[in-house]
Amino acid sequence: MKNNVVISPSDINGHSESSPREFLSDRSFVIGPNDPVLITGATGFIGSRVVECLIAMGFQNLRCFTRGSKKMDGLEAIISKCSPKRRIEVIKGNLLRREDCDAASNGATIVIHLAAGTGEKSFPDAFMNSVVTTRNLLESSLRQGCLQRFALVSSFAVYSNRQKRRLLDESCPIEEHPEKRDAYCYAKVKQEEIVNEYAQKTGARTVILRPGSVYGIGNREITGRVGIGTFGLFLHLGGSNRIPFTYVDNCAYAIALAALTPGVDGEVFNVLDDEVPSSRQFLRAYKKYVRNFKSIYIPHFLSYGLCLSWEKYSEWSQGQLPPTFTRRQWSSLWRKTHYSNAKLKKRLGWSPQVSTAEAMQRYFAKGSQDEQTA
Repeated sequence: MKNNVVISPSDINGHSESSPREFLSDRSFVIGPNDPVLITGATGFIGSRVVECLIAMGFQNLRCFTRGSKKMDGLEAIISKCSPKRRIEVIKGNLLRREDCDAASNGATIVIHLAAGTGEKSFPDAFMNSVVTTRNLLESSLRQGCLQRFALVSSFAVYSNRQKRRLLDESCPIEEHPEKRDAYCYAKVKQEEIVNEYAQKTGARTVILRPGSVYGIGNREITGRVGIGTFGLFLHLGGSNRIPFTYVDNCAYAIALAALTPGVDGEVFNVLDDEVPSSRQFLRAYKKYVRNFKSIYIPHFLSYGLCLSWEKYSEWSQGQLPPTFTRRQWSSLWRKTHYSNAKLKKRLGWSPQVSTAEAMQRYFAKGSQDEQTA
């Protein structure tokens, strides 16, 4: 994978967001265009793009599940552009309730499961809103008797990345002790475990996707792989590390292909783009085009020492100092690593619909415009 992306667009404000491109029509899928497809988390940053992608691919019968009435504007705008001949249904509910799961999965041949707890910092909340909800949805979907594929959207966060090898691909081990990391990692690892368990016990056809750092218009947060804001400063911890970025439209396309492509049952796919920038390149461009702020670069040997000292003191104080920085976190986020999307390309025939250079131009052009109007 080439790593020569340059983020210094001279005409950055000349770019605008475009709708998803039309996809090749000569592909074969596990279902027909009129078969029901359920997308959970359909109003989310990635979920709404998945809905848009499926529409562009010609699917006519989509069921969009959302937990509440907030953030509906994006999905409603997508639906409003569709032909009235398409059946696009929006269902509001809570996957912790079995009856809501039954209503959502009724007749669904494909389930694309994006809904998960993202804001919860406590382990019990994350478990309930990611793992229990996934179990409920799986059970309801299987009871229907028509499920052809259950696609779980997981995360790069599940990898331990503590092995000596520097290339991270789908063969790398996942975190054996996610409870020693954070609630999000714990929930994603357990979510994958329950999907694999149901696949083994029931023969359910499943596929798991692990996106890297998803970015695009609508998500202005800087990934923790670049650094962390703390003590009133931004600690730049990524340095020259390549960040496993995936532009949201490219990620949505990968999710749709994994859910629909024959012959990939039981597979896991990393999702990241080509020519991903380094942490330093991204932070420099972010500060120039989106928001300028003070940051301090922490070299890798110092960041590792900080995490080691913090972890030991947290253990000695019996948790009085929260384990915010640990060696497991360091290995996952800031260890020098290279990433592979070879399997995604080979097995799914995926390629980025938007190049990294163009995606970054769109992203930073929007950030520059927001700054000018603020």
